[in-house]
Amino acid sequence: MKKTLKGFYLLVSSLFITLLHLPFAFGKPSSVRKLDPKPAVSSSKPTTDSLQFMAPFKSVYDSLHLDLAGLSKQAFEYAQKGWHKLVEQGKVINESIIAIVDFSQPSSHRRLYVLDMKNYKVLFNTLVAHGRNSGKEWASAFSNRPSSYMSSPGFYITGETYLGSNGFSLKLQGIERGINDLAYKRAIVMHGADYVDESYIAEQGYIGRSQGCPAVPADEALPIINTIKNGTCLFIYTPDKRYVSRSGLLRG
Repeated sequence: MKKTLKGFYLLVSSLFITLLHLPFAFGKPSSVRKLDPKPAVSSSKPTTDSLQFMAPFKSVYDSLHLDLAGLSKQAFEYAQKGWHKLVEQGKVINESIIAIVDFSQPSSHRRLYVLDMKNYKVLFNTLVAHGRNSGKEWASAFSNRPSSYMSSPGFYITGETYLGSNGFSLKLQGIERGINDLAYKRAIVMHGADYVDESYIAEQGYIGRSQGCPAVPADEALPIINTIKNGTCLFIYTPDKRYVSRSGLLRG
């Protein structure tokens, strides 16, 4: 009797254990379960930022169509190169605006450009005079000597304003040694002048000339000077290769 009961208990136990393991025997391991396919994220797909970076770069020169306004591309590139260096050296306070005088153009052209480089704007484009001994229609001779009555090319940093014999004026500091560094001593400043006017062009083919100052139209002097005063870069460009060969800011 005992052997019969023992056998019965063993049979029941075996059946119970078998039933417990049935789900595991027929189930699939979770580690190999097939997942719903998802599209892979391509590492080469451009993000919004990368699309902006990949967009064709358009320079200030091209964006503002400065070629149509007459500004020499060489003048702009030289101005930009020297301006960047001056910013890096901490000599420029106004890091947004640059003024360029393009002496590759005759004085009958609007060859002064005041540009907002960060906001892509032409703030002023107007007439500007050169020194009386630098030439009549074209500025072709230059000097750094006092009483030469010639213009001096190169890079300047604008200073403070004052009221002088020519009215509201702007002091200029020439920063290229041997080229324009005597500008302050020579009293080379920006000021308004009645002879910087279209009427002179109609009469003689070119505007009046200064004693070496980059004089501007009298009615535009105030807003121009107030825009570029106190630490703005002014670049006076000449295509004369002798200047470029001597300029520490443009060489190399």
